[in-house]
Amino acid sequence: MSTIIENSTTARRQTEGRTIPYSVLDLSPIPSGSDASDALHNTRDVAHHAEQWDYNRYWLAEHHNMPGIASAATSLVIGYVAEGTSTIRVGSGGIMLPNHSPLVIAEQFGTLASLYPGRIDLGLGRAPGSDQLTAHALRRDSVRTADNFPHDVEELIAYFGPARPGQKVHAVPGEGLKVPIWLLGSSLFSAQLAAALGLPFAFASHFAPDLMMPALQIYRTNFKPSESLAQPYVMLGINVVAADTDTEARYLFTSILQQFTNLRRGTPTKLPAPVDSMDGLWTATEELNASHMLEYAVVGSPETVRSGLTAFIDRTRADELMITAHIHNHKARLRSFEIVANVKNLVAV
Repeated sequence: MSTIIENSTTARRQTEGRTIPYSVLDLSPIPSGSDASDALHNTRDVAHHAEQWDYNRYWLAEHHNMPGIASAATSLVIGYVAEGTSTIRVGSGGIMLPNHSPLVIAEQFGTLASLYPGRIDLGLGRAPGSDQLTAHALRRDSVRTADNFPHDVEELIAYFGPARPGQKVHAVPGEGLKVPIWLLGSSLFSAQLAAALGLPFAFASHFAPDLMMPALQIYRTNFKPSESLAQPYVMLGINVVAADTDTEARYLFTSILQQFTNLRRGTPTKLPAPVDSMDGLWTATEELNASHMLEYAVVGSPETVRSGLTAFIDRTRADELMITAHIHNHKARLRSFEIVANVKNLVAV
């Protein structure tokens, strides 16, 4: 499995300077032998520790009809996490806006921002977060599609602004709260839209490596300053599985490899337990595909993680990293995020 690792001496020399914020992306994974209740309680526990370890944000993602993901009702999970923490920013990575009306999302996040002021982020995606059959079950009508996304984003932004003369529909709560909005993407579309609207941009490089660098170039080159953001701001997703040894980390990483392979086969499962070897669990083609799609993964000991993250930041000039880790054992997952937090101050830009 590929890892983002370069010569550590060179990487240190190229990245001397300030540290950048690290955040967490959580899908509330449901391990095999467990259920959604356990997964959601584990999510809140990870968030509690992430706050102690000085992570900047804790984002939840909207996915549907997935047996291994418990964060489908994303706004509810955000509230649950925010209630169990006190300082860390909590938000969506993201809300799949084509599944919802902008007014409903404005009211939901206006409510969250009213309950937890100064701590709520709203990341927006244009994918359904599901297969097409599930997308139809979510939307019912064919009017709300990804083609409406730019208009829906602007409508949502307007709901969070001050009331306009003659305005008949208001988001209550929500109006005037200016909840921070991010655009998320795994292609070039959202990079272009985020640049045009002057919004911060988060790219899903943890599963879409091919377009990461072109998307960054488009966003940074075409960025137009806005009332909310004066210059481009990029957050990049990256898979990190850290353990006390490289061998242990590679063992833990096999859970992701199995889950990804099952998803690509069209048979999504709960997060499998790790295995000593993937031999016999995938074909050579599936191994190649997983290695490519999970190219931006750092798997290993603290030193391996430090070197890998240094190289990734040096290559991308990211303003912030969003760490994601699907690890079957909860204590091992906590340990992974703790290791990343411990090496963060050793990785500078």
